[in-house]
Amino acid sequence: MQRRSFLQTTAAIGAGAIASPRLAAAQGQRVLRFVPQADIAILDPIATTGFVTRNHGFLVFDTLYGWDEQYRAHPQMLEGHVVEDDGRTWVMTLREGLKFHDNEPVRARDVVASLRRWGVRDQFGIAAMAVTDEITATSDRVVRWRLKRPFPLLPDALGKIGANVAFIMPERLANSDPALPISEMVGSGPFRFVASERVPGSRAVYAKFDGYVPRSGGTPSLLAGPKVVNFDRVEWLTIPDASTASAALQRNEVDWWEQPTSDLLPLLQRQRGLKVDVLDPTGAIAMLRFNHLQPPFDNPAIRRAVLGAISQEDVMTAVAGTDRSLWRAGVGFFAPGSLMASDVGMEALNGPRDLAAARRALEQAGYKGEKVLMMGPTDFPAITAMSEVVADTFRRIGINLDYAAMDWASALRRQANRDVPERGGYNAYCTYTAGVNQFNPAAHNFIRGSGLNATFGWSTSAKLEELRDEWLQSTSDEVRARIGRDMQRQAFIDVPYVPLGQFYQPTAYRDDLEDMLKGLPLFWNVKRG
Repeated sequence: MQRRSFLQTTAAIGAGAIASPRLAAAQGQRVLRFVPQADIAILDPIATTGFVTRNHGFLVFDTLYGWDEQYRAHPQMLEGHVVEDDGRTWVMTLREGLKFHDNEPVRARDVVASLRRWGVRDQFGIAAMAVTDEITATSDRVVRWRLKRPFPLLPDALGKIGANVAFIMPERLANSDPALPISEMVGSGPFRFVASERVPGSRAVYAKFDGYVPRSGGTPSLLAGPKVVNFDRVEWLTIPDASTASAALQRNEVDWWEQPTSDLLPLLQRQRGLKVDVLDPTGAIAMLRFNHLQPPFDNPAIRRAVLGAISQEDVMTAVAGTDRSLWRAGVGFFAPGSLMASDVGMEALNGPRDLAAARRALEQAGYKGEKVLMMGPTDFPAITAMSEVVADTFRRIGINLDYAAMDWASALRRQANRDVPERGGYNAYCTYTAGVNQFNPAAHNFIRGSGLNATFGWSTSAKLEELRDEWLQSTSDEVRARIGRDMQRQAFIDVPYVPLGQFYQPTAYRDDLEDMLKGLPLFWNVKRG
């Protein structure tokens, strides 16, 4: 029996593929049942930028700092830090009593190894390491940074939300090749990953880590403050069929559905016992990402021709429906409302869409009908919707499209392949990132122009890199805003990706869940009322 048919059948009979009603009632106070956006294809949060893996990472691992809802960094695993030598030396002290899930204490050498592994994968981490002469463990609890020059953004880099997150893991795992996923999930976070109960494509289980000691004092706010766990277990249950997931939520077979589809929102909003809310006020910013290493999108003129054909309104309507409160078009290369956002060059996105002109621009740029492989996930509704609209646009402007439908797990694995499509590579894919990641170029992975050191797609732009370096050393908002305008102007020339709009993804959950934190799916603080 196919998985889709199995899920539909189990939902229809009402017993639920998740648990019997009697068992569900008995476990209800102790277990939180969650339907994630997709299955976890890669468990290692340093090996992929996928948000489903990042969300998993926050259960298992902890970080030195954590952002609050105002995006300010606060010590988390740290007792605190001292800055010396005019900002060129940072001395960070770990809290007492921290330990990993294997009951080994968290030591400074674990931190150093973890940060070195993260610092070659994450774009903000690469920027931090570029100004670092040395990171050392001077004792079991003290980490010392010696910098080439002051880098006041260091806590922001170490406490940021967006992938890749600076998660701390045991030295024995962190010393592995950062390009290869680690084979064991051992962190010091509030939950243990229960490997024995993992069913790929269906289920992941996390158990409360009794050895976790929340930091004392402060107010829980996003990733900052005490991480107090109120559930013994969190079960992630992958249900790719939206109707099945909706039925499971309404029947109290699951507690929380991360990303309900827009067509089912009216039904869920009317349903007694449910709440529908938006966790992330900065929204999600969608994009069409090119592989800059392979033809035809190694040619910036061809990328510009595609940009002129894409309708953000069409993409966002497909993703989020006709309710304009849930999406916006006219989105450039930085998050709307941020200091870096501007109107520079926006006529390229906001002007009338002329598909015939785009077809001519493709031909003039030298496109000769080469096959273009675009990955299209089948089990991630938001990305599926934007992929289908972009694919249709490609066909209408004369691109010889090979639309490779696959599950999101396969797409994430394939993203890292730099080879030609015939050998497992690709030419383009759609994705999205949190709006907060596009507030500035430090955490904005997709605007990097660092070639093979850039995130998947590997865009190259010496000018974008020069402007980003200038931003990292700037000290005034006036200068930063000017850099934002200059970067957007250059991005419309180089086209590292095509912005597809911004949407606000609702989440749906049983109304007996209380104190859910904003920002992203987090599993501490929340409790059953």
